[in-house]
Amino acid sequence: MLKIKHYILFSFFVLNTFWVIGQNNTQKIPIINILDEITATHNVTFNYESRLLENITVIPLPKNLSLTNKIKNLEKQTNLIFSKISDVVISITEAITICAYIRDTSQKVLSGATIKGATAYAISKDDGYFEIEVASLSDIITIRFMGFKTIERKAQFFNLNSCEIISMLEEEQVISPVVLNGYLVQGIDKRQDGSTLIDYSKFTLLPGLIESDVLQTVQALPGIISVDETVSNINIRGGSHDQNLMLWDDIKMYQSGHFFGLISSFNPQITQTATVINNGTDASYSDGVSGSIFMESDKKLQSKFEGSFGINLLNADLFADVPLGEKSSVQIAARKSTDDLLRTPTYDTYFDRVTQETEAQNNSSEVSNSNQGFDFYDTSLRWLYQPTDKDIIRLNFILINNNLSFDETATLNGALETRESSVSQNSMAAGLNYKREWNSNLSTTLNIYNTDYKLQAINANILAGQRFLQENSVSETAIKLEALYHQNLWKFMLGYNFVESEVVNLNDIDLPRFVRRDSEVLREHAVFGQTYYENEAKDFSVRSGVRLNYIDEFNELIIEPRLNIRKALGNHFEIEALGEFKHQNVSQIVNFQNDFLGIEKRRWQQTDNDSIPILKSKQASLGILYKNKGWLVDVKGYFKTVAGITTQSQSFTTKYELEKEKGSYDAYGVEVLFRKKFKHLNSWLSYSYINNTYTFETLEDKEFPSNFDITHAFTMGSTFSNTHWNISAGLNYRTGQPTSIPLLGNEVIDDAVNFDTANSSRLQDYMRIDVSALYKFKISNSFRSEIGASVWNLSNRENPINNFYRVNDNNDPIKFSRFSLGITTNAVWRLYF
Repeated sequence: MLKIKHYILFSFFVLNTFWVIGQNNTQKIPIINILDEITATHNVTFNYESRLLENITVIPLPKNLSLTNKIKNLEKQTNLIFSKISDVVISITEAITICAYIRDTSQKVLSGATIKGATAYAISKDDGYFEIEVASLSDIITIRFMGFKTIERKAQFFNLNSCEIISMLEEEQVISPVVLNGYLVQGIDKRQDGSTLIDYSKFTLLPGLIESDVLQTVQALPGIISVDETVSNINIRGGSHDQNLMLWDDIKMYQSGHFFGLISSFNPQITQTATVINNGTDASYSDGVSGSIFMESDKKLQSKFEGSFGINLLNADLFADVPLGEKSSVQIAARKSTDDLLRTPTYDTYFDRVTQETEAQNNSSEVSNSNQGFDFYDTSLRWLYQPTDKDIIRLNFILINNNLSFDETATLNGALETRESSVSQNSMAAGLNYKREWNSNLSTTLNIYNTDYKLQAINANILAGQRFLQENSVSETAIKLEALYHQNLWKFMLGYNFVESEVVNLNDIDLPRFVRRDSEVLREHAVFGQTYYENEAKDFSVRSGVRLNYIDEFNELIIEPRLNIRKALGNHFEIEALGEFKHQNVSQIVNFQNDFLGIEKRRWQQTDNDSIPILKSKQASLGILYKNKGWLVDVKGYFKTVAGITTQSQSFTTKYELEKEKGSYDAYGVEVLFRKKFKHLNSWLSYSYINNTYTFETLEDKEFPSNFDITHAFTMGSTFSNTHWNISAGLNYRTGQPTSIPLLGNEVIDDAVNFDTANSSRLQDYMRIDVSALYKFKISNSFRSEIGASVWNLSNRENPINNFYRVNDNNDPIKFSRFSLGITTNAVWRLYF
């Protein structure tokens, strides 16, 4: 009985299927008949090739439909394209499918590019692939990707038989293209203007690092070191840290470090590139008499959501890149220390390094410290908006915070009393950048920013019943407008820059009552012009410019010429000649006595053009580069003179620590880099020689070695990189920092240390071995991850970074030393989605 039921049901299904097919066949009629009905009803004419409609049938249309709905219905049934030529003429064409793969000039996939035709829209996939339908070979296809030049091409110029690769050219942000990829490791490139570009989208790994810390990375380059191993004291060609111009997306930053200088305060997840300039700076920039570090976020408009989460033994971070429609996207990054949840050995090592030989670590014998806590965080935002193909708007915001606190407890009048001491360091800045391309030759850029920095300490002297408040703040507002015009082999730039900066220093003591607040405001106007020429063979280029600066308060005009020349000699050699004049109005004083509990000793100050002069520098350099078959040899010689420094800005800890005199320094040196690139391995050896000499006419020692006279510095390392692994190891070695020692046999005079000739001795030579490894793997099509570990100072060598002396009760000089990090491990886990 069951078999009969199954047979009846199957027979019914077959008969019903044939009936439906028959009904459909009987309902469909030639499309030409439908078109004739539409022509008669709506008084329109159809244009088409006769062969196009052969054998095409459609289901008859309801007679009460409008003309528009009838056309849409026919398009769905036939996949033909109906285009309205006029009110009475409609063209019928066959859809043409175009496909391609989007790449950049280095063949890197560009996913998320937008492709638009007259009636269709597409987005390139993870492999760069897209396909789009057009009505005619004369239709224009537009391909856009933020940061790259827009491509407009007629459909007829695409390969219709296969999916070709389309290479997009980067939008020209600067006039210095990359001439050497993988200068040190992959992701560190040499630009035509002599600057070094670090691109973290291509970056592999450096010894001792597992995060793309910008200010740690730049120290791998020849001529750049940190005498005290911090990112808040980076020395470029013998200059002090305050002589470096640091910009984050064209916003000047006065704070560079977390943990008071041990790690960079710029979130590595949102910082896409960094450019390092030692000499030959673009005329549109001032400040930075020693060098410049420009950090930038990604300039590409994202069309799909991307994000990451990471955690290491110091902090956790979160990053998101969120598209806001087709013309806008926002990047948000946040990072916070993990001490609130778990204090790791790495955290303890960093904390001890920051507080060594300070009141936070070693208080007086009658006072005990407790509840020591340290917290840091930062958050960054970058919003991009492209209302038209000619306009790009970028908005940036950054917030940085460091806070250390501890309790001081002592017995007063038989009872325990506790007070809190603290030191905090904060920055908040915002910027707006608007670029307009008026035509293929002319573009203008407007940049406006405001940056605020504040350092504050409250020192509770519990034995004296005293509270000492110290503050140092900087507030700066700037506007810059520049126009760039290029024609054939020439480029011309003109611009105007206005900067207003205020620096405030406050000392406030409650017992006895004392308040001193110093505030200085400077306003500076500048106009600049620049020309750039590159011959057709692209083996010779010259960039020359001049910047005219006028300071209102001093009625002073400062003229700064700039020059940058490059010449290729055959296929393997290049020479470069660079020169510049620069100045800056804001510098730092360093007081190792009592500034901010001794933890952060740097205080920004404004020039008064007298006791604190305007810093002015002159620099020239000549270099030759050889590259062939993976080998690279880069040699540079330079001379630099900087006038207007003060003893307080030069980090004296021994002789002249308390002096307030002005002078200058002259530095000349040589930088050499050898690099060999194999398939998966980059190995390098760099060497820097410098002779750096102070001149202080009013001091007892008129000429003597600079505190940053690191005569010899060597760095060597290797990085292995493939699809899954990045492994790196390296050695840093340099001669010790100059220092002064007490005069033998006459060490103390009038209860003060009597020093021998200034900087006649040196600290122990510095040596550090670092290793790191990172493993990358794919979890799914939507998730990938990486884990890594690093060891800093693998040999646990004790490296002194400075000495200072104090006289004890027996009238003897006692030596105190601060040391760099000992063996320090770190580990990271990161998830990308």
